[in-house]
Amino acid sequence: MQWLHAQASVNSGVKQEDAFSIDKVNLYERLGFDTFVKLSTNFYTRVFEDDQTWFRTIFSNSTKEEAIRNQYEFCIQRMGGPPLYGQRRGHPSLIGRHSPYAMTKEAAGRWLYHMEAALDDTHEIDSDSKNRLFNFFKHTAFFLVAGKELTNNHRLVGYGGCKHRVGEA
Repeated sequence: MQWLHAQASVNSGVKQEDAFSIDKVNLYERLGFDTFVKLSTNFYTRVFEDDQTWFRTIFSNSTKEEAIRNQYEFCIQRMGGPPLYGQRRGHPSLIGRHSPYAMTKEAAGRWLYHMEAALDDTHEIDSDSKNRLFNFFKHTAFFLVAGKELTNNHRLVGYGGCKHRVGEA
């Protein structure tokens, strides 16, 4: 896990301690339920209207409403609020839940482009909270990329110096 965080820090440019500065303040108490709903709505409105088909396709297995709810419930829970996401969906298990999707550096960059705009357009979020949230989101996006790369690499198993895909002779 530490390797994933180290990779995320290298690729995102966000130190792990800066990414987890969200844990030093209860952002749920500071910002409230409605702010996270608004942030998630602003974000997914952008995502579902993105002009890049390859990016929109990543989200094609869920509705906009489902995506909004999943995100705000996760954020509320992660930022110090009630465990809404866990009660409805179980443990967040970010790498596992995102494993079916194209988690690339390009996708992370596009995701962050929309998140930064959503943060800017959610005027209820003060600058300190916005900075903490963006650092967390940026680090987490690249944590997921590193997790995908690690998962893909673990599908290769070494035999006698040769690499084979699992199940191949």
